[in-house]
Amino acid sequence: MRVVLAEDLFLLRDGLVRLLQAHDFEIAAAVESGPELAAALAELEPDVAVVDVRLPPTHTDEGLQCALDARRERPGLPVLVLSQHVEQLYARELLADGSGGVGYLLKDRVFDAEQFVDAVRRVAAGGTAMDPQVIQQLLARRSGDDRPLARLTPREREVLELMAQGRTNAAIAGRLVVTERAIAKHTANIFAKLGLEVSDDDNRRVLAVLAYLDQGR
Repeated sequence: MRVVLAEDLFLLRDGLVRLLQAHDFEIAAAVESGPELAAALAELEPDVAVVDVRLPPTHTDEGLQCALDARRERPGLPVLVLSQHVEQLYARELLADGSGGVGYLLKDRVFDAEQFVDAVRRVAAGGTAMDPQVIQQLLARRSGDDRPLARLTPREREVLELMAQGRTNAAIAGRLVVTERAIAKHTANIFAKLGLEVSDDDNRRVLAVLAYLDQGR
């Protein structure tokens, strides 16, 4: 699996390169700036891009915008964005085209090698990998009594958070130590209460839930 990595801090970039190579990823390019990232994504057509939001020369959202531009040129290009802080706008921009293959993790997560590598693989396969803190903020923002979200039970909210992170029903069942049939029932209830069409496609259902939760900001 070929990866383009963009991170301006040398030590972190080098560490991520070594980590990914140790898990059988091929590093097609490891760059440190927005222009280098744009060129690498256009020329190398990687299987997945792992991108720091803030890159030179602007140090604002250069990395994110390069990744979004690349996804417009190549719809569905898998992109995992790394950020120092939770920024809900970044999550919304990533999810806006609804084509999947997106992730948003806080940089602290890269120090958990298993979690980080799992997120890269999940995104590369067309799934989602959203940081739990992002999901919690989205849920909290839509938790008023006048919102459909308020109709969810505590267990359904817990299942929704795990769904939004990109986990399958089987993974959620294992995490909550219940049967997969029980999770399927909770999932159906969640979609019904949120007015969302039930889908067997894990990626589409997560994107739909996140898009719904993020409306009306």
